Amino acid sequence: MLKLFSHLGKREWAMTGGALLFILGQVWFDLRLPEYMSEITVLVQTEGSSIQAVLAAGGKMLLCALGSMLLAVATGFFTAVVSATLTRNLQSALYHKVLSFSGAEMGRFSTASLITRTTNDVTQVQMLLSMGVQLIVKAPVTAVMAIFKIQEKGTPQWTLITAAAVVLLLSFIGVQIAYLLPKFRIVQKLTDNLNRIMRENLTGLRVVRACNAERYQEGKFTAANAALTDNNLKAGRATAAMMPFISLVFNGVSLGIYWAGAYIIEAAGMADKLTIFSNMVVFSSYAMQVISSFMMLTVIFIMLPRAQVAAQRIREVLDTVPTMRDGDKTGGGTKGEVVFDHVSFRYPGGEGNVLEDISFTARPGETVAIIGATGSGKSSLVNLIPRLYDVTAGSVRVDGVDVRDYPLTKLRDKLGYVSQKAVLFAGTIRENIALGENGRAPGTAPDIRAALSVAQAEEFVGGLLDGIEAPVAQGGTNFSGGQKQRLSIARAVARRPEIYIFDDSFSALDYKTDRALRERLKAEAKGATTIIVAQRIGTIMDADRIIVLEDGRAAGIGTHQELLETCPVYREIAESQLSKEELER
Repeated sequence: MLKLFSHLGKREWAMTGGALLFILGQVWFDLRLPEYMSEITVLVQTEGSSIQAVLAAGGKMLLCALGSMLLAVATGFFTAVVSATLTRNLQSALYHKVLSFSGAEMGRFSTASLITRTTNDVTQVQMLLSMGVQLIVKAPVTAVMAIFKIQEKGTPQWTLITAAAVVLLLSFIGVQIAYLLPKFRIVQKLTDNLNRIMRENLTGLRVVRACNAERYQEGKFTAANAALTDNNLKAGRATAAMMPFISLVFNGVSLGIYWAGAYIIEAAGMADKLTIFSNMVVFSSYAMQVISSFMMLTVIFIMLPRAQVAAQRIREVLDTVPTMRDGDKTGGGTKGEVVFDHVSFRYPGGEGNVLEDISFTARPGETVAIIGATGSGKSSLVNLIPRLYDVTAGSVRVDGVDVRDYPLTKLRDKLGYVSQKAVLFAGTIRENIALGENGRAPGTAPDIRAALSVAQAEEFVGGLLDGIEAPVAQGGTNFSGGQKQRLSIARAVARRPEIYIFDDSFSALDYKTDRALRERLKAEAKGATTIIVAQRIGTIMDADRIIVLEDGRAAGIGTHQELLETCPVYREIAESQLSKEELER
């Protein structure tokens, strides 16, 4: 957990130091109170004492209490600032770390787990810091200083009673921590699971309703919720026993001191009775300070196991070393050229290659299409170009340089990528199309409208009340599948990249829109390299080169006519989609 504090700046460390000094001041004021109480006790029991002396001692007690309160307020303010700053810095560090993850790291941490670690786990650490700095420091210091004070005023009997209470408390707290730590580990994992199910249910709400699966989903949620509740109850029952036990010890110590004191006072001489009684009052106050210190530590021990688990989970993410490292080259060959040189690829942890010995070249101005059955490796192939994954064998070169030798930002600046699933972000249409920065990202309305025109989206966007400033809901749920695809294509077009990658990005378009879009795109992307993954033959018939994938291997490479004659796999796909007359054209 201490490693997480490296995310604090100099100002926060200075405030932490100030808070520690304030805490020491609080302890000093708190421990002065019993001394004035003893003084008042003696004055009250001594004949001839003046009321002014009693009031003077009482005034000093009041000043000590006021000073302790003011220092406590200052300490609370400083620790609140420090804990809030640590929370901000940790969440920022987690966010930027996740942005650097490749598909391999994202597969290791689920989305639900990363969300929980960035929110719930960081909150656990914040709560410990905001309350813990005061208690972790104040409690031991108070206990140690009170023990020194006890030695001055106490008797062996009183000291033995206090020591026995402390040993009893420490033993109980140790057993509690040993029991709670594994429970809180389970609780955090179950929180991840609950988050995952809730997220799945919300993102797939339409499917759930369409399939009448509400009861099934409710059952999954109820089971996950019940498991989390059960573990929370087990941990809660254990922590609930702490305060009654501590209260019992607290009151038992007080009773024991006065009981033993009664015998000591009775056995003492008349001249010593008042002194012993005064010492007993002071000793009792100091003993209560010691027990109270351990009561404060108990609050920390309730929070510490869960915060410790949370800190470990945060460190797991922050300590993960991304498998993809930036190179230092920026290109040098033919601008826009993409070369696959005997590429093989398998997913991390996979048993076999999903791509095997793929070789082809896509040159500037050419359109290269990739087609094949579902699961043949089409998306896996194009995902190697922006380095969403790294090849297992062979190499992928862009502009004559292996993509692994590029800085990731420089490589992706060259690309206009449209994923298989059209992704839109909450905001406006203009913000979605102008997303990203590659030195050519559009910022003006004419640039955005030009991109919308190419993507055949200008008509429906123009029909919206606010035009390009129309709102986009999270995930683009206020648009149809075809509209989302066209907006995603417009985003890629607006970047004016060297290389266009369309991963089955025309599937939701009707044939007329598909054809019109590709004609406009061909004119707009003249001189750029275009790589299209498609399921429909009609989308790729005019491509300069078509690569047919079957079980991760290239079953054929050529033009539409060449493949009809030489590639049975391609001909089978074509015959399933086109009539005999269309094939003979």
